[in-house]
Amino acid sequence: MTASRPAIEGWFVDGDEPALVGKRCDECGTYVFPPRAWTCPNPTCRSADLADVTLSRTGTVWSYTTNHYEPPAPYISPDPFEPYTIVAVALENEGMVVLGQLEGDPADLRVGDQVELTAGVLFIDDDGPATIWRWRRLVGQEVEQRPKADLTGGKA
Repeated sequence: MTASRPAIEGWFVDGDEPALVGKRCDECGTYVFPPRAWTCPNPTCRSADLADVTLSRTGTVWSYTTNHYEPPAPYISPDPFEPYTIVAVALENEGMVVLGQLEGDPADLRVGDQVELTAGVLFIDDDGPATIWRWRRLVGQEVEQRPKADLTGGKA
């Protein structure tokens, strides 16, 4: 079997410490994910200078939902289909929320929980395993020293 590859090229890097790849405006500091090649998304900024950046690997659960139906193509579902949980995560340093699948059982997941980015196989085809980022809930000592992301957008 061939080596794994990201299912969506350029959005994240796989490996021992997988990471999301975003952009940051050189002028105003606004972050964007998924990465884009054109102008800053901040409506008060006109800059077109966006630099590639690695985004935080940790964050705080902002919201989540479990999908119990099989999505249509081009999504590639396991056979038989298994429900999966989508988590909206406020990244630790960027002040933005990013979606991703939850790794593991959602039974104990709560808004405000701390999570860490991991990678997992989304599907396997003739080219080998295609990986996607996922969020893994941190528990016990893993969360003791981590600051929680601001879920209020600075309006506490």
